[in-house]
Amino acid sequence: MRVHEKHLRPTSSGASGQGKVASDQQGLNGAESLVRSLAAAGVDTYFANPGTTEMQLVAALDRIEGLRPVLCLFEGVATGAADGYARMTGRPAATLLHLGPGLANGLANLHNARRARSSIVNIVGDHATYHRSLDAPLTSDIEGIARPVSTFVRTVQDVGAAGHDAVRAVAAARSAPGVATLILPADLAWSSGAAVANPSQPVAPRDVDPERIAATAAALRNAVHPALLMSGTVLRRDSLTVASRIAAATGARLYCDFFSPRLERGIGLVPVRRLPYSSEQVTEELHGTDVLVLIETDPPVAFFAYPGKPSELAPPQTRLVRLAGPSENGSAALAALADLMGARAAAVRQSAGKSELPKGALTPALAGAVIAALLPESAIVVDEAVTSGMAVGPLCQAAAPHVWLSHTGGALGLGLPMSVGAAIACPERKTLCLVGDGSAMYTPQALWTQAREGLNVVTIVFSNRAYAILNYELQRIAASGGPAARSMLDLTRPEIKFTDLARGMGVEASRVDTAEAFAVELRAALAAPGPRLIELALG
Repeated sequence: MRVHEKHLRPTSSGASGQGKVASDQQGLNGAESLVRSLAAAGVDTYFANPGTTEMQLVAALDRIEGLRPVLCLFEGVATGAADGYARMTGRPAATLLHLGPGLANGLANLHNARRARSSIVNIVGDHATYHRSLDAPLTSDIEGIARPVSTFVRTVQDVGAAGHDAVRAVAAARSAPGVATLILPADLAWSSGAAVANPSQPVAPRDVDPERIAATAAALRNAVHPALLMSGTVLRRDSLTVASRIAAATGARLYCDFFSPRLERGIGLVPVRRLPYSSEQVTEELHGTDVLVLIETDPPVAFFAYPGKPSELAPPQTRLVRLAGPSENGSAALAALADLMGARAAAVRQSAGKSELPKGALTPALAGAVIAALLPESAIVVDEAVTSGMAVGPLCQAAAPHVWLSHTGGALGLGLPMSVGAAIACPERKTLCLVGDGSAMYTPQALWTQAREGLNVVTIVFSNRAYAILNYELQRIAASGGPAARSMLDLTRPEIKFTDLARGMGVEASRVDTAEAFAVELRAALAAPGPRLIELALG
């Protein structure tokens, strides 16, 4: 449910008139009040690409403690980094964006964040209230741009409301969860008379009706070939253990969405099979399933429509049973379901895979085997490797325990920025960013932020010198493509030199074409602090 409260005004210019304010903070300007209120509400990181209308917000960072500013050279990096930060901390980060065009530059990764249900607070500067009617070159409908990706949109209407509106935005981002966008006109940013609002508590996820839990238990008892399809918070270690006990009691198979926001997996954890990307493979995978229990997710659908092929992928005879929706407390519902069914068997856990390193000319599968063998415990893996990732992901199932962050919304350019946010959220852990060469060119500016912040990110570029996923899609839709069509998917004229690009942004880089060389470079990158990039020249 979107909240649009443009016309809500406080009762005076000196205080919000809605809820308590900190009485010792009177006299701040609007920007200072907003920044201090964000910090008081638990926001501690600010991914920023500011402009003129945000200079008061920039200046406030030197006067107000509590927010770490992180400069990003493109707004899509800022919004993608905020997504990665939220996925790893469970708390919202803020972005600072410049007017409508700046917000628009960040929309693709806000779309991805919305699909991941990541908590983000966008702070967007606007022209002064008296200047907007003049239709200056950067004037735009900021609220209209924000609304499709935001659960909460508000323009500050009075300087006294700036702090209160900031607190409301944070609460909205955490409660939905999702993207909240707060717009601050420049004159309200520099005007004095603001105050800091007390933080408000987010709304907890809704509990699932016990009758629905009982109905799910009955469906599972009567099923012959049941399965659980999961996403969201239930893909964490403890909930997966509960799911495994239910599987042991019912014979259910455990699946997760192909594009799940965060999955904990590896040796000693409960293995979950990701549904395939291909719609035909999903249909085949679920063939014979008579009951499919949905937990914090929706029924599987094809990523795109295809002529003569179904868009809904669950077999027609499959009964869909929703245990918990995306905004409900799936973890509690899963635990209650296990208790109701008396599911107390020991969980089935992932055993170790092969540890020997492969040899030969690099392929995605050989690269995945190297990564699986060398992946350090507690690593964070950001996956935007696209076609290559389809080979790498299954191999890493039997790697050391790690967190897998998937691309959720389909808009390319998330991998590199999300690795920035994940590494800032968890500086003590190694972050591996798996990215295709085509995807990497959407937001390469993230490498500069990695270098500036000294982040422990190892970027692995799968360089097949093509939009390989589109070659796959072209064959599915058009059967074959001629020279003009193929030229639109080719990345060789000229060839992109990722090592030069990375070094130009301050990141040490190397290029390898064999599994042996990749193992040497990956070991070195994992052992060293700071960012590294390894380009894989795939055969």
